[in-house]
Amino acid sequence: MSVVSQSLVKKTFVGKVLALCGGVGGAKLAWGLTQALLPEQLTIVVNTGDDFEHLGLHISPDLDTVMYTLAGIHNRELGWGLAGESWQCMAALEQLGGETWFRLGDRDLATHLFRTQQLSQGKSLTEITATLYRQLGVQHTVIPMSNDAVRTRVNTDIGELAFQEYFVRRQCQPKVLGVHFAGAESASVSPQVLAALADPDLRAVIVCPSNPLLSIAPVLAVRGLRSALQATTAPVVVVSPLIGGKAVKGPTAKMMQELALPCDSMGIADFYRDIADCIVIDEADSADMNKLGIQTRVCKTLMKTDDDKRRLANALLAIVEKDLLQGK
Repeated sequence: MSVVSQSLVKKTFVGKVLALCGGVGGAKLAWGLTQALLPEQLTIVVNTGDDFEHLGLHISPDLDTVMYTLAGIHNRELGWGLAGESWQCMAALEQLGGETWFRLGDRDLATHLFRTQQLSQGKSLTEITATLYRQLGVQHTVIPMSNDAVRTRVNTDIGELAFQEYFVRRQCQPKVLGVHFAGAESASVSPQVLAALADPDLRAVIVCPSNPLLSIAPVLAVRGLRSALQATTAPVVVVSPLIGGKAVKGPTAKMMQELALPCDSMGIADFYRDIADCIVIDEADSADMNKLGIQTRVCKTLMKTDDDKRRLANALLAIVEKDLLQGK
């Protein structure tokens, strides 16, 4: 068994990287990659299956979580939302008897107002995302998985629920019977995503440790994206979101158990087997190193601090450069 060194390395990686992510865990690694790679070297593709319309506004939770994280203005305690946020609008809305189960901070509201206005003027979600990120000082390229509407729907023991209804309003309590992605079969991958995958300088695709069922599966469900990943000559590296059979945050483990999926490294390997060249697991799961039937590497994947995020990003780039590119 070999454990990848977690020591910090210099920014010497040659080539480009495409990262797939969504949610808090994905945003952490995405930030780490921005510290290890120059803006022209990294493209981040974000899940939009969580998007929904609320209070007349278009909300893109994962895009905003990644944006606030990369801009360094996120709420570090929660992992989402803005630091130092205020809630005067929600308080006033509650007084009026409005819906407040999905809480939107006062400053966060500006993001949703801007996005909704721009969409009404015919701008694409990709164009609007680029503007928002640029205005907040993010230099790396971040792209929504599609400009078309794809909506995650969760089949539960109390009926089918829209994703935010299950995740926020119901606090992930209903038993999950299945998940599907409305609109995915007719949606088109953002052209910029396909261009990044076809770039001859692409050296790796990194799947961040996001919930595979809720954050990555919607991305892979968009028509043409899975086949594009299978066709790329760059190695696809998946970082497991599980440590010792448990998720760091969120309902990943609960959902896998309810869907009778192995809640361990094998379950993650099986989920990604048709696209992955390598699975990266945590040191706590090192006993699985030679059991997964796919190239496996061991790292410390838990990201509590900024140094943890940098170390994991650099370790992944070292795996690609010193290991995987030799054999693909």
